[in-house]
Amino acid sequence: MQTVVITGGSRGIGAAAVRLFAARGDRVHFLYEKNHAAAGAVAAETGATAICCDVADAEAVKAAFARIAEVDVLVCGAGIAHYGLMSSVEEDTWDRIFAVNVKGVYHCVNAAMPAFLRSHRGSIVTVSSMWGQVGASCEAAYSAAKGAVIALTKALAKELGPSGIRVNCVAPGVILTDMCAGVDPAVLEALAQESPLCRNGSPEDVAQAIAYLAEAEFITGQVLPVNGGLVI
Repeated sequence: MQTVVITGGSRGIGAAAVRLFAARGDRVHFLYEKNHAAAGAVAAETGATAICCDVADAEAVKAAFARIAEVDVLVCGAGIAHYGLMSSVEEDTWDRIFAVNVKGVYHCVNAAMPAFLRSHRGSIVTVSSMWGQVGASCEAAYSAAKGAVIALTKALAKELGPSGIRVNCVAPGVILTDMCAGVDPAVLEALAQESPLCRNGSPEDVAQAIAYLAEAEFITGQVLPVNGGLVI
């Protein structure tokens, strides 16, 4: 049984990962920011431990990890998006996107590091986006932040590999989560038809990729696209 910590675990990809790791018999803790009802439902369904924590808050992250004795796998899934022209992105919005998507990874990796170093092993899986690989019009802040996650993943893989710690990344494509709730269904269907698999993804598709990278002992520093072939 491994101890798995998942950020952004109350919904979407994070919740799917909580369900998958819990179903495998792992001891799962997940962080969430504010949706107490959703977090409670996931915890009740899976037996996982829900911890309310804004990953952008360094002290809150330290307090959350103080409640977790050991960490074998860290999944950095917490993220927020923004749609709009670059010229319309307020500085506070830009800062918040980077605080959650990038600084949140920084805080959580550093909080988990003592446990990883004690055991001289561990696996970190970050969650980026295909837009972090190729960029998206009207999603400049989100694309930039997710691109930073990819660069951070590769740097950490080189830095932490000698300590037995692997660091990999999944880059989801169009995944039918809350982030897509405001997207015109016709646009979603058009995106599905652009994919060689002719469909959009599910949170479970990404959770399976996360679980694979968590266990793949000779893979580190890699970005695994989970996009149905939309970006090749």
